[in-house]
Amino acid sequence: MNIRIIQGDCRAVMSTLPEASVDSIVTDPPYELGFMGKSWDSTGVANDVNTWREALRVLKPGGHLLAFSGTRTYHRMVCAIEDAGFEIRDQIGWAYGSGFPKSHNGEWGGTALKPAWEPICMARKPLIGTVAANVLAHGTGALNIDGCRVEFDGDTTSSASSAGLGAGHEAHNKAGRKYGNGLGGIVAPPHVLGRWPANLIHDGSDEVLAAFPQARSSGHYNAKDNTKDSGRSFQWVTSFSGAGTPSSMYSDSGSAARFFYTAKANGSDRNDGGQRVTGNDRNSHPTVKPTDLMRYLCRLVTPKGGTVLDPFMGSGSTMKAAELEGFDGIGIELDPAYIDIARRRIAADAPLFAEVEAA
Repeated sequence: MNIRIIQGDCRAVMSTLPEASVDSIVTDPPYELGFMGKSWDSTGVANDVNTWREALRVLKPGGHLLAFSGTRTYHRMVCAIEDAGFEIRDQIGWAYGSGFPKSHNGEWGGTALKPAWEPICMARKPLIGTVAANVLAHGTGALNIDGCRVEFDGDTTSSASSAGLGAGHEAHNKAGRKYGNGLGGIVAPPHVLGRWPANLIHDGSDEVLAAFPQARSSGHYNAKDNTKDSGRSFQWVTSFSGAGTPSSMYSDSGSAARFFYTAKANGSDRNDGGQRVTGNDRNSHPTVKPTDLMRYLCRLVTPKGGTVLDPFMGSGSTMKAAELEGFDGIGIELDPAYIDIARRRIAADAPLFAEVEAA
């Protein structure tokens, strides 16, 4: 894999990239809130339709975009994304326990709630033909469901394999597989593959877990006949349900949090790559996302061997995640201070990391 870092305004840089040259975009744009007085968080770039028109242009047909936003400003960003020509496919909620209220308080009360989740826009460049035809032609258009399942092990919640898209798919198709999937392949029964990924992800913190009720699994999975799509030969979008697949019961009980993927923050995420945690080498970016979360998102929307673009690279979390998942990456960042932090974080793990390029 090869990771490139390009310094410059993402709109100008993306205009120099070839059309239909990247497989996915996974990014954490400014929320346009002026967060912590940062000037980059109030420029309007995330709400600029021209930003997302360039993103649309460089994506392959059927390529997915995942973009974080804030609860107060999400509507502005997602409207710009839709106006640029994307199809809005879903919204993923990222729930966490580490937020703190930015409130003005007095005897009369306060002015803000404690932030506990952030929305992630899931959008897709329009397909050419059917999903199956688009995937066969371009490798894009579908989600990597099998590589992002929530593993079922009876009474605990754990994530799907994070060993890369291909490895993640293979990890769920291991010992015990015996059922046909209607697509010419063989896959495991549901209890081995794990639960279908949902549009909610959480950090597994005590505060978040306490919000989920105790619940038993709900009944069984009814298989569907997928033989009408039997012409598909690609592995990473195959479903565990197929003609002749028997229903399977999940018999576990416990916190309903186990139904959702858990992306736990690692204590070394912010200052990884062998950096010192004080002085000029410290990662000063205020909105660093957990590497596990970014790996999961990259894996969800990027085909094996694909290229992930992050137009708002910040301190490099998406690029680090892409590298760890075995993808190529292109990261664009305007601020030279964040460029330097990202370069050190990515270089610690990327064997084919390219030095910073000027726009």
